[in-house]
Amino acid sequence: MAELRLCLEEMGFADVATYIQSGNALFAALRQKRGELARSIESQLGKRFGTELKIVLVSANELRAVVEGAPEGFGGEDHLCDVIFLRKPLTVKRAMSLIEPKEGVDEVWPGRGVLYFSRLAAKASSSRLAKMASRPEYREMTVRSWSTTTKLLGLIESRDGA
Repeated sequence: MAELRLCLEEMGFADVATYIQSGNALFAALRQKRGELARSIESQLGKRFGTELKIVLVSANELRAVVEGAPEGFGGEDHLCDVIFLRKPLTVKRAMSLIEPKEGVDEVWPGRGVLYFSRLAAKASSSRLAKMASRPEYREMTVRSWSTTTKLLGLIESRDGA
C-alpha cells in the first residue's frame, strides 16, 4: 500500500491516502475526464507493479450516492454484505444477469453503477458470490465489503468535508 501511495503521489495527485490492505486509495485530482484519468493510473500502476491492472474510479459524490442508495436494512447483523462496483463496459443490467443468487442465502439489488449483494452469515459458505470470480466479466468489477465501503466514505468526508 505504501508503494501504491507513492506511485499516486509521483503522478501528481494530492492528499493521497490508502486504506488497510484493500487496494483502495483516496486522493485529490484535478478535474480530468474519467476515462483518461483511469487509463493513466492503470498505465502507471502497471509499470510500477509489472502487471496489467484495472481500476474502478469512484468520486466522493458517487461513493456517497452508493452508500445512500443501499437497500433498506442493507448491512444488517446476520448478513454479510458487499458492494460490487462495476466498470464500463459492464452494465448493471448485464451484471445482474450473471448473478445466480442461492435461494434462502443470497439477495442482490441493482444500484447506480453497483450491485448490492447480501448473504446470510449462517449460510455464507453456500453463497454463489464466489462463482463470479470465474467469469470473464469479473475483470470489470471489484467487490468491497459494506464495512469497507462505508469506512471509505467516512474517511473521505473527514478529510475535508468533501
